[in-house]
Amino acid sequence: MHKKNLIYSTAENTFSKDISILEKPSEMRILSNPIAWKIVNLLASHPMYPAQIAKELKIYEQSAYYYIRKLLTIRAISQVETSFVRGGTAKLYKTEYAAFGIEMNWGERKFENIKNGKMNRNVQTFFQDFIDDGIFNGTLIVGSPDPHGPYRSSARDGHYAAQLAFFLGSYCDLSQNFVVKLDVDAKSEKIARTENIISIGGPGTNIITSEFNRYLPIRFDETNYWSGLIGPHGKTHTLDNHGLIAKIRNPFSEKVNILIIAGVRSAGTKSAIIALTNHVNEILKKFKYGNNWALVVQGFDMDSDGKIDTIDIVDELSTSSI
Repeated sequence: MHKKNLIYSTAENTFSKDISILEKPSEMRILSNPIAWKIVNLLASHPMYPAQIAKELKIYEQSAYYYIRKLLTIRAISQVETSFVRGGTAKLYKTEYAAFGIEMNWGERKFENIKNGKMNRNVQTFFQDFIDDGIFNGTLIVGSPDPHGPYRSSARDGHYAAQLAFFLGSYCDLSQNFVVKLDVDAKSEKIARTENIISIGGPGTNIITSEFNRYLPIRFDETNYWSGLIGPHGKTHTLDNHGLIAKIRNPFSEKVNILIIAGVRSAGTKSAIIALTNHVNEILKKFKYGNNWALVVQGFDMDSDGKIDTIDIVDELSTSSI
């Protein structure tokens, strides 16, 4: 019997636990005995003494000792404590492993993009265009803090990229290239049509966001970017803490993708970043890969500490990609 790590996935996450591999038929016979298996399950919840086991399973105490000795030989259970009671010793036992199994010497599959023991399927689906063989494949673009663009505006939300970067770091590694650019540099280098782009900040302060705004399913008002977002059927979202998360296929090149994370004001951008990094399963619940998609969130400070801590989804739209 030897220990390995069992990895299993649900719709949202990947988990791991220690598994004891049974190598001999005699080990399998011990564990497959109905009473022995009941003892293993009983000791999984909390440690117990043999007398307690016998009472719980309604068997003789000698029978409990018999199966305990058998289970100890294959390390299915272990002794955790010895107490002296009425001139004798009482030993406390617990289950050693969370899983038991048999293994053939073939069929291994390599898992990609697993870091720190976790892999969220929703994240993997949403960001798969931005992750290539475990390496980040794209550029993070933030608005310049200096006055620039047609409105001579200065971005105040570029530092929110750090939150997203830490989040993505759980799912992929950094490439050899420097992956962060100011919007003015990205514009002059004309990378927005050749690379996967994550653009942070609204079109009034990030000129790359403004370049793609008109193609978004839910977009900023072109007549006044700071006046709000326009959703389906003319529905508007005008509050400072309204934020947009939108992913589209680049309208100028189907080989690359655009992800916009922006707000009506900087508070809205922060709301969108928090939504995607802290509430990802709720945010991406209806996302379908291959479609152009946009979602509007609203951030709230529920405990009045000056920080956004709760996110509500207020609008969502998915359309066929171009």
